[in-house]
Amino acid sequence: MTDVLFRDEVFAIQGAIFEVNREMGSGFLEAVYQECLAREFELREIPFSQHKSVGITYKGEPLTQIYQPDFICYETVIVELKVCPDFSSAHRAQILNYLKATKLRLGLLVNFGTHPKAQIERFVL
Repeated sequence: MTDVLFRDEVFAIQGAIFEVNREMGSGFLEAVYQECLAREFELREIPFSQHKSVGITYKGEPLTQIYQPDFICYETVIVELKVCPDFSSAHRAQILNYLKATKLRLGLLVNFGTHPKAQIERFVL
């Protein structure tokens, strides 16, 4: 049996995501789900930072541009929210770039725009 990276942390994060989806349903703007998920993380005592500025480099030199993932939970898992009919290749590229920029290994791409339940894709570098 192979170990799943951050199994317990992801299980807790997914529980919070599904609770927000159960309570709110689909159809709201991303900012609404962001606020609800932050509250749910607090209720479940899931450590997180929101819109944390992440510096990026080019050939070892820092750029003035920064990334701001929606959430970084447990200081190890990026959680990026979307509200759309389905994920696009641009959404997937975005979370992969966040992982590269932060040097973190695990990201969750979450879509609250699908009915009846939220869609979650897991990315590991």
